[in-house]
Amino acid sequence: MSLEQIELFGVFGLVLAMLLWGRFRHDLVAASGLMLAVVLGLVPSDDAFSGFSSPAVVVVALVLVASRAFENSGALSLVTRGLVREGRSVGAHIAIVSGVGALLSSVINNVAALALLMPLDIKAARAAGRAPSQTLMPLAFAAILGGMVTLIGTPPNILASSIRQEKLGQPYQMFDFAPAGLAIALAGIVFVALIGRHLLVARADPAPPADHAASFKAELDVPEESPAIGRIVAELDDAAERADLLVLGVVRDGRSHYGQARRMELKQGDILLVEGATDAIAEFIKLVGLLEVVPDENAGGTMEADAVEGKGEAEEEEKEKEKRKPPPTIVEAVVRTDSRLAGRSAVDIDLRRRFGVTLLGISRAGAFVEGAVRRRVVEPGDLLLLTGAGTARNATLSMLGVITVGEASVAPVSRFKVAIAVGLFAAAIAVASLGLLSFTVAIAIAVAGYAATNLVPAREFYEQIEWPVVVMLACLLPIGAAFDRVGGTALVADAVLFVTSGQPAVVALVVLMVAVMTLSDMLNNVATMVIAGPLAIELALRLDVNPDTFLMGSAIAASCAFLTPIGHQNNTLVMGPGGYRFSDYWRMGLPLEIVVLVVGVPALLLFWPL
Repeated sequence: MSLEQIELFGVFGLVLAMLLWGRFRHDLVAASGLMLAVVLGLVPSDDAFSGFSSPAVVVVALVLVASRAFENSGALSLVTRGLVREGRSVGAHIAIVSGVGALLSSVINNVAALALLMPLDIKAARAAGRAPSQTLMPLAFAAILGGMVTLIGTPPNILASSIRQEKLGQPYQMFDFAPAGLAIALAGIVFVALIGRHLLVARADPAPPADHAASFKAELDVPEESPAIGRIVAELDDAAERADLLVLGVVRDGRSHYGQARRMELKQGDILLVEGATDAIAEFIKLVGLLEVVPDENAGGTMEADAVEGKGEAEEEEKEKEKRKPPPTIVEAVVRTDSRLAGRSAVDIDLRRRFGVTLLGISRAGAFVEGAVRRRVVEPGDLLLLTGAGTARNATLSMLGVITVGEASVAPVSRFKVAIAVGLFAAAIAVASLGLLSFTVAIAIAVAGYAATNLVPAREFYEQIEWPVVVMLACLLPIGAAFDRVGGTALVADAVLFVTSGQPAVVALVVLMVAVMTLSDMLNNVATMVIAGPLAIELALRLDVNPDTFLMGSAIAASCAFLTPIGHQNNTLVMGPGGYRFSDYWRMGLPLEIVVLVVGVPALLLFWPL
């Protein structure tokens, strides 16, 4: 080994050790490793930041923005609606929800797919009287498996395409991963639904409904032109049942009506009193058409004046402002001690007019604060239920001095917006598949379309991008290129060839995939693929076999992080809600990785012959 190789192995070893330790943020570790490599002369200073111009980095960022467009348009709500059904067996529930999770994660970020389905899965588990631990891990694993199906499903696939373009002169197309990836995903879902779930240890629900803090008694206005106007309160029972909340009564002209309210016909300005969890209240608002909330009494004059001034050009300007408003959301937020709200009421600070935020409910020490909540003095530590355009802006919530702990959209599903979101994305895939544009350029144009149609407001672009992942990837790529340039990849390939000497090439493929799986279980899959991609091609060229077989195998293996809660973000996300322990993951994860090998290797040999 040369001195340069020893130094680079040392840098790589140090970076990997720090990433495994987890004491410092991954992006800072990767950036520090890059700077050390530059100082040692292993990476030319002119190439230090070349990773930020890599198509792989750009695509990872753009796909996250596209995921937000699907969410804002309501497309994902249409897909997930009806998933929760009482009376389904656990196996059937896992098969259906996991199948949808895998499908979603093939076109959007797999973490976003899990985040969308996890509340539904928990809700279904509690409605059926079972612990979420029985279904959350299968869902998390299925979302990971779904990412293997397409180019954009997971970062290792995007990296594999970038590495192929650099080494072999041609990137992968959108659905090149589909034949082998789909076979693995289907086999994995069948396994977790029929067998894997039985391998899990039953864990008690860490947050049963009775102790669930995110439940409120809220006051919802019946706004002008609401479809609820003219309906009898009893007619809202179906919507309330679907949303899983309770309609308590109606406030009209300052008087509360409870039992007799069921026979009342709703009028504009009535206030519906409801009780339920945050996501239930958001769902009820969408189902019934309550897209406005009760205005603060002292803001009435201002609102009336605005209506008068809204004639002519001012009215058109107001309409344009409405179009630019972010999608309405309901937010759970904890009041800090230094909050503007602490010691004051929503009416005192004119919360709605000044901040675009309306207070719906207050939970204090686990108990509801009832009656005219907008006039009740807020205390530090209170859990508030807030809604309005301002709740979609982090700056507004920060200014108020509250900490967001939960969020749910109340935007109605617009089929026109769904058509835009899906249409632009499908067009980008079609154009890239036909070779008219690179996928990077095609998805960038689609994202620009999302911005132009306000599906993703400009202020949300930077909020949706996972900058730590982007920075880590951009910093690791130059180190990976240097590792390959100085011969590090060749040395590792020689070691694998020595171990598999005299064996068929398929044995080397299996050894490579097992090694990459093991590394991915301990390390971020992006960092794993940076190492494994060039190694796979080098190994295939040494064996004089198809490099695509080995590169595809390394991408599949890098995505298979099922043994630990730290191997993938999905594993980490379900650990708390599922009440899982570190040892729970390998019980289902180890057999699942074996299934991936048993199905994946033959699939690779069939679709990408050696």
